[in-house]
Amino acid sequence: MNEETTSTGWDAIDQEMVKIYGEQEPKHYGTLISYALGGNDPLDGISAYKAVEPYPHWHFVTYGFSELYEKESENEEESGFGFELTFRLARGDDEEEPPAWALNLLQNMGRYVFNTGNVFHAGDHLDANGPICLGADTLLTALAFVKDPQLAEIDTPNGRVQFLQMVGITGDELDAMMAWNTRGVLDAGLPFMPSYITDLERDSLLRNATVSAAVQSGMEQEGSNTAYLFVSQLGWELGKKSLFKKTHSTLRLGAKQAEVIGKILRGRIKKGESLSLVGPDVRVVFEAGEKPECIPGEDVIRFILDDPTAVALSKQLLPKESSFDIPSLKGIAISIVKTNITDSEGNVVKVIG
Repeated sequence: MNEETTSTGWDAIDQEMVKIYGEQEPKHYGTLISYALGGNDPLDGISAYKAVEPYPHWHFVTYGFSELYEKESENEEESGFGFELTFRLARGDDEEEPPAWALNLLQNMGRYVFNTGNVFHAGDHLDANGPICLGADTLLTALAFVKDPQLAEIDTPNGRVQFLQMVGITGDELDAMMAWNTRGVLDAGLPFMPSYITDLERDSLLRNATVSAAVQSGMEQEGSNTAYLFVSQLGWELGKKSLFKKTHSTLRLGAKQAEVIGKILRGRIKKGESLSLVGPDVRVVFEAGEKPECIPGEDVIRFILDDPTAVALSKQLLPKESSFDIPSLKGIAISIVKTNITDSEGNVVKVIG
């Protein structure tokens, strides 16, 4: 920056952190070469504050998703992408430096947003397909996003900025969020995860009977808020007619996502709402209706389900290789195929199904 460059957006974030931490000097990590000039890190900086309540943890805040300097975007209401990320990570009593993996994780979130244009909102979740800290022995393999409990939305000279807290979650917690909603699951577990602090050593919240009961009740009473689901293993094969026999049309699903699709589907149809599965080559939409049927189209395969059919289908969608049909959906077969989980180098590390 030269002397004429203003940092009004940056200053506005700093002012909010001062309200919480006073004169504490945070650990700050900037970039040597800006992203605009070809640097690897899209975020201009990340600060880490030492928090002591409700127990010791690092409180990270990013600088770069919003417009930190002069206003450049045409959207006058929001600054940049309209948010900055925060992250609370459990801290040891003698820990003086925040772990590098947490900084890398936040920069990776920046790369995702800057490269895709997809922004995060409170209630979103993201499957990391492995430990959020690479190489760590942790059950936390996904992320959820909520409003930071201490940082309210602010108005800056460059527009509005919301502070979204990133939370490490387990695979079964992610499934529960898809089958119900993110805030419901996190709120049910909040007494056991105060301030949504991420702790790599914690067990699944759903192992707690109180949390599990609250989540199950929420799923049954409210159904799922998930209207769209991206499914990597999704296929459709149209049945063929011959002189002697007509083969079934087949919907193919991967074992990894089959069970959660079943839970979501049951809740959506119960609410009278639809569920769209988006795969690499096909889109499948389940809709509530009185007469079960399948309506294949060029761009989308539509399934009309009544409650009994949705229940019957949900019970069969399990994380294991199988093939079955549903009597009320005549001429349709459902095939669940194995899912191979691979590491960053493409090696199969786990097989589901």
